[in-house]
Amino acid sequence: MTLMVLLFLTLVLVPAAVAVHRLAGRNTGWFAAAALTALGAATLPWIPGLLEGETPTAHLPWIPSLNVGISLRLDGLAMVFLLLVLFIGALVMAYSARYFSPKKKTGDYYLWMLMFVFAMSGMVLADDLILLFVFWEFTTLCSFFLINRSGDKAPAPAQRTLLITMAGGLGLLTAVLWIIVKTGTTRISEALTHQVWGEDATFTAVVALLIAFAAFTKSAQFPFHLWLPDAMVAPAPVSAYLHAAAMVKAGIYLLLRFSPVFEGVAVWQVTLIVGGLITALIGALFACQRHDIKEIMAYSTVSQLGFLVAIIGVGTPTAIAAAIIHVIAHALFKSSLFMMVGIIEHEAHSRDIRVLNGLRKTMPVSFVITLIASLSMAGVPPLFGFVSKENLLKGFLSAEDGTFGPGLTWTITLLAVLAAVGTFAYCGRIVLGAFTSYTGAGKRDEVLEPMAADGAHEAPFSFYLPALLPAVAGALLGFVPFIFDGLISQATTAAHRDSYEAHFYLWGGISVDLMLSVVVMGVGLVAVFSRTRLDSLIPRTILPFTGVQIAENIRTGSINFGRRVGDLTRTDMHGLHLTAPGIFLAGLFLAGVLHVGEVGSFSEGHTQPIDWVLISLLTVFLLGTVISTSRTAAVVLTGGAGFVVGAWYFALGAVDVGMTQLLVEILTVVVLVLVMRKLPRKFHAVSRTRTAVSAVVAIIFGVMAFVATFALTGRRGQSPAAEWYLQNTYDASGAINVVNSILVDFRALDTFGELTVLGVAGFAILAVLNSAFSTSDNEPAESRLWVGTPLDHAADNTVAMRTVFNWMAPFIVILSLVLLLRGHYDSGGGFIAALVAGGFFALRYLVAPSDSAVKLRFDYALVIVGGIITGAAIGFTGFIEGSYLRPIVIFEGLPLPWGSESGFSLTTALIFDIGIYLAVIGAVLVALDRLGQAQRYPAELLKAHMKAQGQQTGEISEIEMHAGADPGDLPLQAQAEERKYLRPLRRKGVSGS
Repeated sequence: MTLMVLLFLTLVLVPAAVAVHRLAGRNTGWFAAAALTALGAATLPWIPGLLEGETPTAHLPWIPSLNVGISLRLDGLAMVFLLLVLFIGALVMAYSARYFSPKKKTGDYYLWMLMFVFAMSGMVLADDLILLFVFWEFTTLCSFFLINRSGDKAPAPAQRTLLITMAGGLGLLTAVLWIIVKTGTTRISEALTHQVWGEDATFTAVVALLIAFAAFTKSAQFPFHLWLPDAMVAPAPVSAYLHAAAMVKAGIYLLLRFSPVFEGVAVWQVTLIVGGLITALIGALFACQRHDIKEIMAYSTVSQLGFLVAIIGVGTPTAIAAAIIHVIAHALFKSSLFMMVGIIEHEAHSRDIRVLNGLRKTMPVSFVITLIASLSMAGVPPLFGFVSKENLLKGFLSAEDGTFGPGLTWTITLLAVLAAVGTFAYCGRIVLGAFTSYTGAGKRDEVLEPMAADGAHEAPFSFYLPALLPAVAGALLGFVPFIFDGLISQATTAAHRDSYEAHFYLWGGISVDLMLSVVVMGVGLVAVFSRTRLDSLIPRTILPFTGVQIAENIRTGSINFGRRVGDLTRTDMHGLHLTAPGIFLAGLFLAGVLHVGEVGSFSEGHTQPIDWVLISLLTVFLLGTVISTSRTAAVVLTGGAGFVVGAWYFALGAVDVGMTQLLVEILTVVVLVLVMRKLPRKFHAVSRTRTAVSAVVAIIFGVMAFVATFALTGRRGQSPAAEWYLQNTYDASGAINVVNSILVDFRALDTFGELTVLGVAGFAILAVLNSAFSTSDNEPAESRLWVGTPLDHAADNTVAMRTVFNWMAPFIVILSLVLLLRGHYDSGGGFIAALVAGGFFALRYLVAPSDSAVKLRFDYALVIVGGIITGAAIGFTGFIEGSYLRPIVIFEGLPLPWGSESGFSLTTALIFDIGIYLAVIGAVLVALDRLGQAQRYPAELLKAHMKAQGQQTGEISEIEMHAGADPGDLPLQAQAEERKYLRPLRRKGVSGS
């Protein structure tokens, strides 16, 4: 198996798990666990090669001309983190299969968790700076969605977490772009060995701060630590994996990956050591303040991450090796502890140590698992956590071997010892608080439910097994830590400039770090046995505000600021809206006149007689539009102006653009007609003074636009790029239609971006129309006057149009398909063909007696999604010849009915065009379907309104039978009741949504 296959399989696992979930429900966790275990096992054969100094790599070209591609590299450091991502992920997936209720909807949970596995795997394997950033941000998004789905209280914490971590992402993006500019490469392995790091001290220092900022936000370092406890609204599996064992380790990985180039850089070392030690100390303090065991776990994670950041800041090989082995130990004991928190909450229905009482007797297995994992975190021998904690102390002491003097080294070390004592104290608080009677301050406050844990019982074996395994591993690995010597040696070499041989052991004789460990355990035991007094002495609040409050104030303040900025233009005053574009247009006007010098004259061959004819027609239509008082007339005249512009394109030879203009104009008129149903028939009256001022402003704007356009365009021949396309398009793509070939062959990536934007716009239209027309207070009064007249019989009035449409429909569909197929050879393409198909649907709506008669039988939003997916998926076939979206010829040479000499060639560009076709049709359907819907009034709404009016609700039984139907489709009795009850509701503006 290759690295590319491994990464691809982690991605394939996502849709596979979604499919399995339809059959297995929450038991999908077992499937995901087995798959991740298999993937983890598949990576193990790489370890012997890594120990010999081999470094597997893989590269998949994306845009070869720009040297952009997917580059992967597996060294010792990446291997350590990859194993944690896969094996800890497997344990959490198995745990999830029993954590959630069978009735709980978990499909999106497994989707985002496995997407996170893919993102983390890609991040640690990435050997490309852009790829690293993309996967980094992907983990942030996965975390947001996993937190946000966790209940009514989750959105605010999810948003705060997203804002903080994405701010760090911006810092990383800045660093990545600057590194690429300075080193001239996107490869991480090449960039980190470039000589610029030693030559440009300013560049190195600034990038060091940017990398540290990104890592601090992701790994919850002070002052960004607040998001991690805030994210504990997420369920225990999410906390166990993302916020203890994986996502927060992304920041640690980033620091280790860039550590070689910042060795000895003062700003790097000071930032990491000071920030890490502050985080370790305040995390321990806050953990000792809390009564919620999940909050205690959260702050303990913050504290442990502070240890890791500080030891990376020391930067010696001993310190780097200590950081890596503690990453492994932390992942084991912390994932186990977070899973145990979920089990305690699940079985005892509480997480408050003031309420939990005697769980040691009712949940003995859970007690043992929690005890083992907590002792490992506290650094008690012979557990693996003791080995890692002792190496941390050894790493701090090694600072003297680097750039630190003895005094500073011992200051750093003693602060780390103090934080380690806090670790011991909160570990005792977790175990004794959850499994024995609480004896601290605030015992059984009135606000607490007394003895909530009395009915607790031991969890099933399948539930606690995933938590048991890492706890047992942490107990056994303490006896054989040397099995990691080779791998961590390679990882340390990757994270440091010099090679290093690591040697780990449980007993290495009497040493300073051992004595410090004894001090930590001794003082820690005193703190545990004195926990009652200590609990009463620790203040519950230190400052009058919290970090969460600050973050929330920043979030809400930003929203309020944006609202105030929006209020500046949130007005119906046209003048305010036109000020900014007017200033911009005036600038273009002046630039055109001053820069060009001479605007030119019409006698220099710039115009043709047909231009004056079209300008005259355009003037007539525009004058008619601006003086019309009828909305219907204005729409018709505006459409006429659009048709004139389309004819002008045809006269200039731009057939594709002309066809697009005409088709867009047709659909625009249809949409405007549908919108007009919601608007008054006539425009509101304005004063003559305002009309005169508006006319003067419009004329001035028109003159400036004309002069600027005439002065700044049309003064040069075809550009070299245009010449190249005209000469080489046929040879390069087999296409005769140069415009279409540019869109789907040469610049397909740009078109795909526009395709995605179009899809997003379609969903935005859907959201706006769902909200904008949820009430009927804008219904024109004239429509109510049509009741009882011939105009009220839509079915009879559309007979002639329906007859014509029934004959024309097949030809419209055939024309749409022909335009789609011929786009490479003549005027046409996916966009134009979709607009023709949009015209088919528009006519279908216009000839229908009611919107319910043409109600779509499928979800039109899925058409947009299908188009985007089609365009994205077919792009991968381009890798056959080395580049994403590169067109591949499937077969060629078929004769064409429209007479092309080359014959028809089926290429992947045509399938990409089909994606455009589907997305455009979907966007058109969104507008037509939503704008064409009649207002619905559920029977429940009618009953509530009638009760308020003192009427008998039984009178609307006939309407209740047809709730949600179009009024024109109701039986006669229901129509009578509809006129009696629904029409008054419309006049009052009662919602029918």
